[in-house]
Amino acid sequence: MSFSLSPTILHHNRSLKQDVTRNTVNMKPSIWGDQFLTYNKRKELAFEQQQANELKERVRTELVFEGSSMEPTTQHMKLLELIDAVQRLGVAYHFEVEIEECLSRIYVQYGDKCINKHNLQNTSLWFRLLRQQGFNVSSEIFNNYKNENGNFLESIRDDIHGMLSLYESTHMRVEGEDVLDEALEFTKYHLRNIIEKRICSNDATLETQIHQALQLPLRKRLPRLEALCYMPIYQQQESCNDDLLTLAKLDFNLLQDFHRKELSQISKWWKNLDVSSKLPYVRDRMVEGYIWTLVVYFEPQHSETRIFLTKAGNLVVMLDDTYDNYATYEELEILTKAVQNWSISCWDMLPEYMKMMYQELLNVFNEAENLLEKKGNTHQSYYTKEMVKEYTRNLLIEAKWANERYIPTFEEHISVSLVTGTYSMLIMMSYVHQDDLVTEDAFKWVSTYPPLVKASCWILRLMNDIFIRKEEQESHRVPSSVECYMKQYGVSEEHTRELFLKLVEDNWKVINKESLRPTDVSRALLTSPINFARSCDIFYAHVDNFSDSGKDMIDCIKSLLVNPVSV
Repeated sequence: MSFSLSPTILHHNRSLKQDVTRNTVNMKPSIWGDQFLTYNKRKELAFEQQQANELKERVRTELVFEGSSMEPTTQHMKLLELIDAVQRLGVAYHFEVEIEECLSRIYVQYGDKCINKHNLQNTSLWFRLLRQQGFNVSSEIFNNYKNENGNFLESIRDDIHGMLSLYESTHMRVEGEDVLDEALEFTKYHLRNIIEKRICSNDATLETQIHQALQLPLRKRLPRLEALCYMPIYQQQESCNDDLLTLAKLDFNLLQDFHRKELSQISKWWKNLDVSSKLPYVRDRMVEGYIWTLVVYFEPQHSETRIFLTKAGNLVVMLDDTYDNYATYEELEILTKAVQNWSISCWDMLPEYMKMMYQELLNVFNEAENLLEKKGNTHQSYYTKEMVKEYTRNLLIEAKWANERYIPTFEEHISVSLVTGTYSMLIMMSYVHQDDLVTEDAFKWVSTYPPLVKASCWILRLMNDIFIRKEEQESHRVPSSVECYMKQYGVSEEHTRELFLKLVEDNWKVINKESLRPTDVSRALLTSPINFARSCDIFYAHVDNFSDSGKDMIDCIKSLLVNPVSV
């Protein structure tokens, strides 16, 4: 697309009409106000940190314990159960080296031969944990639980714990693993039957786990939220490790305090921008934007990344709302040209209301660039700027469609909306400030939209459009991918939504495949695209929880940032 502008457009202040009709949307103000503006440090922090450090070493000892009177099979299964608990309780980031060593030893020792292939629960746990760690163990092991006719044994129905574990394992499947596709349908059917008939009503903990699994499998849950859900469940289990549970609770509260301090810093930046007064058409969702960043990277070492990503993400919201809901097409041509040039010299050519947004875009990236220069990583800033430029070019294509009342084909829509969905750009931004973890090749990798990144983009695009409300769609000037597909192929809305849900599952298979070793980039860099895909179930599972926070989103924010866990 060419961005040469005519003299008439460049001198817009003289030529553009002042009484233009704008397509505005009245966005609700933030429900949080100044709640997170002030940070008050808790007096108990130092004591809690010391206590947590002591507990970490006790748990670490159990993870690296070599000698045991138990049989190797029993010992390894105990280790797998401990690793599962450590991961689900949200403290695995303290023990990454120990977990990798444990699972590597088990993989080297057993290969595709499960530790205990006659126990469905153990087999499924072994398979899931090794797949999660990137080890490509074979799913053929589950054929051991089929009869001579190729059907799953009916006796499995009585093994509820085994069925639940198998159900969770099926969500690690890749394309072509028919045995896991069949196992998913089998376990889903019987687990639903168990809930409907209250078969395990005498075991409230198990019933809760089945409910949660059917609503959202482990593979799609975000670690920070899963920790909150799993603590009360783990506490009721016979195998509960008191040191580990206490560590998880203390660690959650320590991180919550750390995140509140971080959010206070970002809140001051946002308040100084005075967006609600200067750009009243923009969604004031700074807190929700921080939560989106937080559920992708919650660990303390990612603080600089979270701050940059939250600021940049909120600027992306400003751009999105400006292109989608407010500016004229002529103004958007000017803004797009300014972003391509990326220079403060373009400031004067912009309409007055765009100047703050444009200047802050430059400021946030300059701030990041200054930090990167000290570390010798300026290439990171270059690639992220290029992604922002690509983003605005595609926003302008959508604006052109709207201006011309053009309904694109589904393929045309997807080629543009996978970019304007922002995930590829945000994934790249999440690699900024990762220091030695990220090479220039990693940034080049993201910019080519590799399968892992593209699958995450697909999941966002599809889930956003599947569950978008009719009244919200009416406010958008470009039809959704659902509408484009329906018109092009002459099918019903119900048929289209069912197809899109299947496409979401197909893209999760891609994510699973691309997570298996050897991977194109460091395994540490897989976290971002995977967690961005997972976050869609928080923000777009049934409604747009970002633009209009419902009860679920409010409860989520309070749980992560307001209410501490009782220790």
